[in-house]
Amino acid sequence: MNRHVATWWARARRPAPDSVLGLALAQGRPAWGELIHAMWSVWVFVVPMFSPYGYDLRWALLTLLSYPVFLALFCGALLWPRRRAPWCALAMIALCIVLLPWYVSGLSYFVFGCVFLGAVTRNALWRYLLMLAALNLLLVVWARWLGYPWTALAWMPVTTLVIGVLVHVERLKQSQDAALRLSHDEVRRLAAVAERERIGRDLHDLLGHTLAMVALKADLAAKLVDRDAAAAGREIGEVGDIARDALAQMRQAVSGIRAARIAAELAAARLLLETDGIGLDVAMAQDALGDDLAPEVECALALVLREAVTNVQRHARARRARIELARDDDGIRLRVVDDGRGGAMVPGTGIAGMRQRVAALGGRLQIDGRPGRTCLEAFVPVQGRPA
Repeated sequence: MNRHVATWWARARRPAPDSVLGLALAQGRPAWGELIHAMWSVWVFVVPMFSPYGYDLRWALLTLLSYPVFLALFCGALLWPRRRAPWCALAMIALCIVLLPWYVSGLSYFVFGCVFLGAVTRNALWRYLLMLAALNLLLVVWARWLGYPWTALAWMPVTTLVIGVLVHVERLKQSQDAALRLSHDEVRRLAAVAERERIGRDLHDLLGHTLAMVALKADLAAKLVDRDAAAAGREIGEVGDIARDALAQMRQAVSGIRAARIAAELAAARLLLETDGIGLDVAMAQDALGDDLAPEVECALALVLREAVTNVQRHARARRARIELARDDDGIRLRVVDDGRGGAMVPGTGIAGMRQRVAALGGRLQIDGRPGRTCLEAFVPVQGRPA
């Protein structure tokens, strides 16, 4: 017995990754948000008030025996893997069916079982509705055969349908949100992989040819230095020209890296917003990213863009958004505008992080929130001069 208790406690501390509680924790939601639903089992103790038998000895004994079993099934439905959790929901329904001849409070177990079937399964909505219809038909036929009045049963199909469908749709939405976050991470990962491959190809083509030519010219100059000093000087001069040309090409390659990094964030932003039904317009000047742009400036702008787009998706309730990136004086100006609810914004950790990141490079961050329009504008000097 102690071994089983220890195993259950270990599972409670480490829920299965695909369980209801495991997915909630992975999405940053607190565990109590799922456990608090057990409070609805208070109806087990309220229903006898409307029963002709009331709180008699039989009700007390059956509650003492069945309620701990229900709580164990409740925890199992939250903690067990998705392939096993439906058995806990079906066990709740079976507990109600078995106890119904003597225990009217068992109807609450039936409601919990139907709702959990919608929470722990990935069935399409129409399949879940068919399951609810079949289970409610079974309950009504069984209860009527036992002599339960219609007034005690009429609320069961409505309750299980409304609560079950709401919970089922909410779980489907959470699964879609999780898949969307994975797709965003995959977009960034694929962009990084493609960029590493491009960098490898560019460096191989550029440095391989250049270094081979430099070695050849240096060897030739070494051979000519004693016989023909002028020719050796010309070869050395050509080595310098080759090195300067290679340096210019390297700067172009670095500029391409920065452009690809910003492009990856823009692609992720478009995927995030348009999947949520928010249209996105992008205006990026051709001279926005150049050879003189410091890497830390580009990194700061990319992170600010990511945080700003995330805020639009989560809080703005916007229909359209616009991203602008352009040169302005001696700096880069990034603007993210949306037509959401606007209003005064409460500074949080995300906004504070953006402001500190920009200020550390000598830039500034401004947020203009008015009803129907919010504009976030970040300006950073090209070389990222410290404030």
